[in-house]
Amino acid sequence: MRLLDFLFPPRVDESILRDVSIDDFLALVVPQVVSETRPETVVLLPFSDSRIRAAIHEAKYHGSKHAFTLLAAALAEYLRDYDERPRRSFIIPIPLGKERRKERGFNQVEEIARRALHSLDGHFILNTNLLERVKETQTQVSLERRRREENMRGAFTATHRADPAYTYIVIDDVLTTGVTLQSAIDALQEVGAEHIILLALAH
Repeated sequence: MRLLDFLFPPRVDESILRDVSIDDFLALVVPQVVSETRPETVVLLPFSDSRIRAAIHEAKYHGSKHAFTLLAAALAEYLRDYDERPRRSFIIPIPLGKERRKERGFNQVEEIARRALHSLDGHFILNTNLLERVKETQTQVSLERRRREENMRGAFTATHRADPAYTYIVIDDVLTTGVTLQSAIDALQEVGAEHIILLALAH
């Protein structure tokens, strides 16, 4: 234990993550396709790993720069090898409601995406304006699937027409039932998005 830990005890997740390097974290990236949504979702990391859970929690609830860096590296690693290069792509982070964003002060998925794109070329464009959360939803952690579907119904709307020439890569931090991402897809398809890729950092 470090000396300062006696004076300022670290959070459990903070302790788990503290000595994890970018290389350590990238070794955990194993993209998989899961079928909870239509289209299917690509998942990058296993949430069952304590280091992944720690990174997700530290980013989401504490705005940890180290967690942001690790998760952004994983996202950038995947996007760098993305096979749709002829088509330019918008990166769409799942938006938070106004109240939750005000409470946290940031959208963790947006912060991760922004950092990931710093190391990539202009093929990917961060778009935080197209998709808007218009319904303040309750936390989904303890809800069963049916309740999650009710909770997320009509949660998102698109602010303008989509350009069918672009790919829309919608990103969330954790995929559980896929209800959040599915709600986002529905909103984008209503405004003409034809080519949508779903991506979750962990599952």
